[in-house]
Amino acid sequence: MKMTKPTREKQQRKAKSRIPEFKTQEEEAKWFDSHDMGDYQDEFKTVRARFSKNLTQGLTVQFDPRTVEQLRARAERKGVRPTQLVRMWVLERLQESDGGART
Repeated sequence: MKMTKPTREKQQRKAKSRIPEFKTQEEEAKWFDSHDMGDYQDEFKTVRARFSKNLTQGLTVQFDPRTVEQLRARAERKGVRPTQLVRMWVLERLQESDGGART
């Protein structure tokens, strides 16, 4: 049986990641915000994304201006749109009140 040298790509995959382990999401966010992901492109892999289908009904909710500003600020910190944040909160609350059942 002929032994071949591992390719450079295989060697790189076996090598330890240059992206450190993080203790908190905040620590991770700061690191990713301060580094160019192009320098680490070889360490990422493609993943399949799933998206919700048939979100066809809307609901309008009125808030006072101060609440809207608080909502926008919190959504911005989380990196989502205010409507996404409200939707996540409502779904979480419904799931909690159903004893963990998915709605």
